[in-house]
Amino acid sequence: MYALGYDLGSSFVKASLLDLSTGKSLASAVSPAQEMKIQAPRKEWAEQDPGMWWKNIKKATFRLFSDARFKPSSVQAVGISYQMHGLVLVDEHQRVLRPSIIWCDSRAVELGEKAFHDMGREKCLDHLLNAPGNFTASRLAWVKEYEPDTFSRIDQILLPGDYVAMKLTGHTSTTPSGLSEGIFWDFRNDRKADFLLDYLGLPDSLFPQIVPNFSAELRVSADCSRELGLPEGIPVSYRAGDQPNNAFSLKALHPGEVAATAGTSGVVYGVSESVRYDTHSRVNTFLHVNHTSENPRLGVLLCINGTGSLNSWLKRNVTTSMDYPRMNELAGQVPVGSEGLHVLPFGNGAERLLENANPGSSVHHLNFNLHDYRHLLRASQEGIVFSFCYGLEVMREMDIHPGVIRASHANMFLSPLFREALSTLTSATIELYDTDGAQGAARGAAVGAGLYDNMDQAFHGLERITAIEPDSQQSGPYAEAYGEWKETLGEVQKTFS
Repeated sequence: MYALGYDLGSSFVKASLLDLSTGKSLASAVSPAQEMKIQAPRKEWAEQDPGMWWKNIKKATFRLFSDARFKPSSVQAVGISYQMHGLVLVDEHQRVLRPSIIWCDSRAVELGEKAFHDMGREKCLDHLLNAPGNFTASRLAWVKEYEPDTFSRIDQILLPGDYVAMKLTGHTSTTPSGLSEGIFWDFRNDRKADFLLDYLGLPDSLFPQIVPNFSAELRVSADCSRELGLPEGIPVSYRAGDQPNNAFSLKALHPGEVAATAGTSGVVYGVSESVRYDTHSRVNTFLHVNHTSENPRLGVLLCINGTGSLNSWLKRNVTTSMDYPRMNELAGQVPVGSEGLHVLPFGNGAERLLENANPGSSVHHLNFNLHDYRHLLRASQEGIVFSFCYGLEVMREMDIHPGVIRASHANMFLSPLFREALSTLTSATIELYDTDGAQGAARGAAVGAGLYDNMDQAFHGLERITAIEPDSQQSGPYAEAYGEWKETLGEVQKTFS
């Protein structure tokens, strides 16, 4: 018997089958072969067609079951992980009204800042734990302001994972953690933030029913069964944004546990039992997947938009004939500090870490007589690591002190330079596991459907591959290089502050 997990990213959809008896992944499939396109009709915009997501979910499903060993009839439950903060609007017939405004879109920053000012800084932080900033609520306010005809036809507002759940079940719904990531949740009163909805002029009827992250309430519809071949009536029993789900997939569920990713964007996610917020909203607090009123679990999230996206840009435009292992090898030929070359990796939209400033990515102190493309490769990886460390300084102010950082053995954590630099600078052990977002969604589906007796049982097949310890011999050079990089960032910040 299997659980099926989907991971909807902005680049790819991945589907994974989890063997319920062993707790290990049996197979996975990815669609499309090349990255899904992000539309940018205007500067600082980022949109995707939800229909494209569903098309690739179907393709990934068909590829998964093209292996005759695996039968869709053996799937017992379905789970969903999805790109956070996107806005999907549907009418009364569940038709999408406009392209989804996705996580790296920056159009709503000013509206979010105005809402923060008008509603009051203290009230927002005390109840929302975040500034409305550039999140889903502000994006919906943008549609109301600039596309009133579209707004008038909205029946339900959805997050990307809610859209996938709708396509699977035929019903619209959302989760408490999803509402919190959209900045729609009142943490003090444990419900939707009525004062925010009143300020934005949003009827409560626009929000679908709320179901728990783990819930067997919704089930695969007859229409979906015909489209995907999955058994009709099996539960769609888990749903979470990609970063809470990544933490779940790494079994980061208890206060003090920390997970990280370094895919398109880079994230450090620490679990806390305390209601905390950063006064400048540079890092953000959301409900974790296992949060309850009796046992609070909140995720403190640091996000850097331009991490793997910077590395992939270099691959496409600078080292076009090389694969990532070769790029990592060449970067390792340059000494710590890249001989003074600095890269700021902030080239993928407004950065929460920089209080929603959008300085773009930039290269500093380039010396034509000294530096070559190897320096650029190393300086880029170091710039990403330094950005993580800069954000961790804020997280420490919120009492998140990682001694161990868990991550999947994937993306930039495949780079020895990246993971060793991060471990050395943070003085944290980095543990790498054989898992991913789709596997995590499958484990969550099994938990939500009651296919395991308890949460711990869901992780009996989770395998740690390796652990990276700080390099004491390199701590001095890295600390010096990080200090110089921060000086460069400080100079750039003066130009956009």
